[in-house]
Amino acid sequence: MKPLPVIEKSNLHPRNLHRFGYDFKQLIENLPELKKFVFTNEYGTETIDFSIPDAVKALNKALLISNYEIQNWDIPKNYLCPPIPGRADYIHYLADLLASKNNTVIPEGENVVGLDIGIGSNCIYPILGNSIYNWSFVGTDIDENAIQNCKKIIEKNSKLIDVISLQLQVESRFIFKNIILPEDKFAFTICNPPFHNSAAEATKPSIRKVNNLQETRTKTPILNFGGHNAELWCDGGEIGFITQMIYESAKYPMQVLWFTTLVSKKENLAAIYKTLNKVSAVEIKTIDMSQGQKTSRIVAWTFLSESQQKNWNF
Repeated sequence: MKPLPVIEKSNLHPRNLHRFGYDFKQLIENLPELKKFVFTNEYGTETIDFSIPDAVKALNKALLISNYEIQNWDIPKNYLCPPIPGRADYIHYLADLLASKNNTVIPEGENVVGLDIGIGSNCIYPILGNSIYNWSFVGTDIDENAIQNCKKIIEKNSKLIDVISLQLQVESRFIFKNIILPEDKFAFTICNPPFHNSAAEATKPSIRKVNNLQETRTKTPILNFGGHNAELWCDGGEIGFITQMIYESAKYPMQVLWFTTLVSKKENLAAIYKTLNKVSAVEIKTIDMSQGQKTSRIVAWTFLSESQQKNWNF
């Protein structure tokens, strides 16, 4: 039998484990329930249907077992099921950012502490950051159910217990208030902000996609990766959330080396840069990322001088 072709996903970060696709044989060995979702497409490549949330969740479970030594990972119904390769890319680009101020050496170990804003129910950034670079994390969210699910994941994986702590944000209109305490120091913050202004706006792309594929018109959304309200939309959408984050970040200039966030919509960049200049950010970086058809970017900023950055104690 001729082996299936292996296609390098060159748009992923060079250190990303998933650049050469998925070893479905190994993944199915580790998680037999994945098998029912796997098929060979018209190009002769094994894959799953990424429009089926249960298929994406099964793939994630298998990847976390196989590549990151995480057992019993699960999320409640209707919560965001993130694509792991893209989330791993964010972690790798963060590592490069930290290395750029550390004599090109990626700082590793539990003393490197990150703050995950909007950890969701999946706990994915802390899991990946700890598994790849042994970093520690504080994860925060406004959704108590999401925090409780992260707690379950951590409790089922003993290696995470001492390196990931969780905090409920009790005032939903704030991002860093109540979370960054006077004694805290974070090497970075990480965030995948809500994209949309409202629930109606969040469902439009999925409805349009379904209607393009079938003759009947539907008003019922299908969200490929699930998604709870707080994960998908907020008043002001992505730009409103990030603007709030920037203004709040200026209140903690010496406590965080790099503030970072994903920015999905390129048209929001000009307003983001303008706000960062208003709060006198010392350095601003934009890191382009792409996964498949989707292009995104990380915007990072710091209030520390070059010498303060280089003297940061990991």
